[in-house]
Amino acid sequence: MRWTIRRTPEGSAAPSRVEPRHAPPHPLVHVVDEIPELDRASHPVLVHALDGFLSAGQAPRLAAEHLGGTGGRVVASFDIDRLYDYRARRPGLVFDQDHYSGYEGPRLTVRVLADRAGVPYLLLAGPEPDFGWDQFAEAVRALVDRFQVELVIGMGAVPMAVPHTRPTMITTHATRPDLIDRPNVWKGQLMVPASAQSVLELRLGQWEHDAMGYVAHVPHYLTQVEFPAAAVALVEAVAARTGLDVDVQPLRDAAAKAVAEIDAQIAEQDGAEVLSGLEQQYDAFTRGAGDALAAEDGSLPSADELGRQVEQFLAGLDRRDNRD
Repeated sequence: MRWTIRRTPEGSAAPSRVEPRHAPPHPLVHVVDEIPELDRASHPVLVHALDGFLSAGQAPRLAAEHLGGTGGRVVASFDIDRLYDYRARRPGLVFDQDHYSGYEGPRLTVRVLADRAGVPYLLLAGPEPDFGWDQFAEAVRALVDRFQVELVIGMGAVPMAVPHTRPTMITTHATRPDLIDRPNVWKGQLMVPASAQSVLELRLGQWEHDAMGYVAHVPHYLTQVEFPAAAVALVEAVAARTGLDVDVQPLRDAAAKAVAEIDAQIAEQDGAEVLSGLEQQYDAFTRGAGDALAAEDGSLPSADELGRQVEQFLAGLDRRDNRD
C-alpha cells in the first residue's frame, strides 16, 4: 500500500491514501488482476488518445498506433455498450455476397507497453465515449489509483487555419501551471466545445491527480485525411515530457511521404496562390503582427476561397484513391 502527500483545499499538506493495485475496479471497467510489467515502474505514465471530437487529421489515432504498434497487453477494458452510440457512429460490418461477416465491434482499452529502454507505460485508446463522461472519468480515476499512475497525458488534434508547409503547432494544457512544458501561442480565454478528454482532465485535476494534454493544430483542408506530421508532433511532445525512448523515425517517414503527396495535389490543382496566402497569415500571426483568421490587406484568400480549395483538394484525393 502506498501513501503520498497531497494538497488539501486550504493548501496544507495531509497524508492521503492511494488505492493499491489490487483494489476493486470501477463497474465500468474490467481490470486484469496480475500485471507484472508494472512492477518495474512504481509510477507509470498513462497516455490516452480517443477517436472522436479531437481527431483532426486522424493524428491521435496515428500517434496511438505508433506508440502501441502490434505489441502490448490489454490490462483494462471498458464496458463499451454503456459508452458508445452505435446508431450515430454505425461501425462497419462486412457483407460477403450473401451473408454478414467480419464484424469487429468498437473497443476502448488500456494496454501496457514498454519503450525501447524497457520502461513500461499505459496507453488508453479507442472511441471517445458518447455517453457517461463523468462515469468514464471516474473509471479512469480508478485505473489511475490502481496502477499508481504518476501523470495522465492526452493527445488530440483540431483543425486550424494553418498551412501544412510550416511546423505543426501544439497547444498545451494541464491541471497545474507547473506541468506546462512549452508556451502557447494562443492567449486569453475561449469558450470551446467540451469533449470526453477535456472533462477527464478537468475532473482529474479536481481530484488532485496530475493530468495534461497536447493538441496539434491540423491544416483545416486536411481534417478529413490522415496527416502524420501532427502525429509526429504529438509523439515527440509526449516523449520529451515523459522521457520515454520512442523511435519516431517511421512516423516521420510517413509524414514526409504524405506532405509530398499533398504538395503534388496542390500543384495539380493550381492551389499555390491560396497556399501562399495561408502561409502569409500564419507567419504574420506567429510574429505577433496579425491574426491567423483575418488579414489587414486584401491580398490573402477569403474563407470562401479557402473553402473552395478545400473541396477541390478533397475531391482530388478521392480521385487519386480510386486510381490506386
